[in-house]
Amino acid sequence: MDRQKPLNVQCFVKQEVSPIFTGDNQPKLLYVSDIRPATGVHPRVMHAHKDFVEIVLICSGISEYLIHDKKQIIRQGDMLVYNAGVVHDEVPDLNASVGSYCLAIGGLRMPGLRENALVPDDAGYVFPTGEHFEAMRTICELMFHSLSSGEPRAEAFCHTLMHAFLVKALTVAAGKAAEKEEKVEEPHVLGLRIKRYIDEHFAESITLQSIGDALHISPYYLSHVFKQMSGYSPMQYLLRRRIGEAQTLLITTDYSVTMIAGMVGYDTHSYFNSQFTKHVGMSPMKYRQNYIVSVEEDGQKPARKKKKK
Repeated sequence: MDRQKPLNVQCFVKQEVSPIFTGDNQPKLLYVSDIRPATGVHPRVMHAHKDFVEIVLICSGISEYLIHDKKQIIRQGDMLVYNAGVVHDEVPDLNASVGSYCLAIGGLRMPGLRENALVPDDAGYVFPTGEHFEAMRTICELMFHSLSSGEPRAEAFCHTLMHAFLVKALTVAAGKAAEKEEKVEEPHVLGLRIKRYIDEHFAESITLQSIGDALHISPYYLSHVFKQMSGYSPMQYLLRRRIGEAQTLLITTDYSVTMIAGMVGYDTHSYFNSQFTKHVGMSPMKYRQNYIVSVEEDGQKPARKKKKK
């Protein structure tokens, strides 16, 4: 008969603790989101964040996301790390029910990395959490509940929990560090050049021909290479990039819909409105109204930029 392992009643800290977040590295929690399956309230299209890192914990479902330069399968238990500037398309398949928590963190300065990067840029974006999943999910749940219910000192409480979550996230990411990176083939390098050009010029009036002229590539070949890399044609990518940027402006600024249309590359408000509605499922104004009402009902007010006078 096997003896039962005695239960611990007291655990000692076996070594000195060296703080991770010191000096200039003082991360700040910006928001916590609870994205529930099949709600469809805030469908996000392709976008990037310039000044913070976003960490997503997939709690249910399975789908295919475009992250940076290729589509990847994500599933329950995965942690997604979007360093600042990483383009990601989070719109799941209509048949998938993906639930997740999302943390946005600014002011992150990890040793040896660029600002607002949690992991090296070549470390990948999808990290299975394994045995750490339940602890990370619980931390996210506590943070969201505290902020959404307006508890006293919720910000201070969640700031401490954020540190705990980041330590877990770094532990999970370190477990994948030993994996070898795949060799990048020449067509993929070209695909990245095309992607970089579109990311830098998406708000301008560009066409397949103008991209080809700028990069000295035939339009047919660049379209083939880019589709093979990302799963999107260059024009599909351009469209989703514009719509995703428009969503960010709608929920973070007070700019008019007409002004936002021009800022993301559309000459007419009506065409922008039709394209936005087609890909998001609601008009730009409806999207803005739904987002703001939902966020304020949760007790969180979005930070919004005012139009300069």
